[in-house]
Amino acid sequence: MTNILIVNGSPRKGGNTDILTDTLLESALQGGANAEKIRLASVKVKPCLECGGCDETGECIIDDDGKELFEKIARSDVLVVASPIFFYNITSITQAMVERSQACWVSKYLLKRGPWGGKRRKGIFVSVGATKGKMLFDGVIRVMKYFFDAVDADYAGAMLYRNVEAKGAIRARQEAMEQMTELGRLLASEAELSGFDALER
Repeated sequence: MTNILIVNGSPRKGGNTDILTDTLLESALQGGANAEKIRLASVKVKPCLECGGCDETGECIIDDDGKELFEKIARSDVLVVASPIFFYNITSITQAMVERSQACWVSKYLLKRGPWGGKRRKGIFVSVGATKGKMLFDGVIRVMKYFFDAVDADYAGAMLYRNVEAKGAIRARQEAMEQMTELGRLLASEAELSGFDALER
């Protein structure tokens, strides 16, 4: 059974990112996967303090929900991170999670402990932006690729939707809803994503 962890970095409950990730979650569960969704706005994950506390242990010293979050990432086979675009960037709560992966990076590259959780996983990014900007997702894709590398997730691609702003507007984009449903089905069945054209790589 595939373990899928979906991390929603939107602070707006019931918004477009929530709708997309709920659709993905439901499809994955129906497909027989062991799937869970976490709203970062509902947990406490502080940003990295750059204290160096993880340099010798590979473990973050901050005592908050980040510890459990990264334990769940370690157990996952697929990690899906979703964030809307705020000023051409991921949200601050998503960025806090990204920064906290420093301990994973230390464990992997400095302490040579091997893959996070003892295995590699797939990493997929989902994002919604209000504008039609050609470079809307360029910066965040690079950030997410480095994050996925730190947690030993092979970047499989991204589901990116432009020109979506009003709360719930994504429901009118039938292709987006269908794509998230299909993605959940494929992830649950452990199928290859190479032929899934909705993923931008």
